[in-house]
Order: sequence, then C-alpha cells, then structure tokens
Amino acid sequence: MSSIPAPFTAAHRSYVKTLYRRILINELDWIVQRDLWRARALAIRAEFERNRDVHDPRALAEIFNKAEAALAERKHPDPYRPPEAPDGTKWERNLPPPLGPLFDHEKYNEEHGRADH
Repeated sequence: MSSIPAPFTAAHRSYVKTLYRRILINELDWIVQRDLWRARALAIRAEFERNRDVHDPRALAEIFNKAEAALAERKHPDPYRPPEAPDGTKWERNLPPPLGPLFDHEKYNEEHGRADH
C-alpha cells in the first residue's frame, strides 16, 4: 500500500480521485451489467461525499486505510481486460505475416540435387 499524501494538497486530491476510480473499476469487474453497476456506483459516490467534510488528518488516514483494505479484500481475481490490450483475448491474435520467404526454394533445390531449376 502506498503512503497517504498530506491532506488538502494537490497530491491528496489526486489520491482521492484515483482511489475512487480504482473502487469503481473494481466494482465494474464484479458487476458487468451497467444498470446494476450504476446503483453500486451511486452508493460508492455517496460514501465518498459523506466523508468529504472530514478535515482531521488522522481521521482521513483511518478512512483511507479502511478504503484501501476494503478494496484489497474485494479485488477481483480475474479483472476485465480490453480485448486488444496486453493479456486481452485478442492480444497478438492477428500478427502480420513474416516478411521473409515462407519456404526457401533455393536451399531445398540444393539439398535435393535440383540446382538447375
């Protein structure tokens, strides 16, 4: 787990945004249907909004630690990968053909005594 930035800084704001996004993406890995996922996303947003006015650095650190622990506990074992991304189902499926000859005719002819062809 990364260290939590000091509260009320640009790094803190960025950390909260990435935490929120990681939680949403993880929930989308579990709930594929968007209409069902949307209800869960609204509940997550409400939880973040409920903690918006917390200004105590220790309370914030505790909230972040609980959120990171909950995320780690609920992490999907096989997260969604876009098909053409590395480790996706279409990754390197249609590789371009090699540029060289597929069959070396000259070598075959030399090995089989057909040098005159």
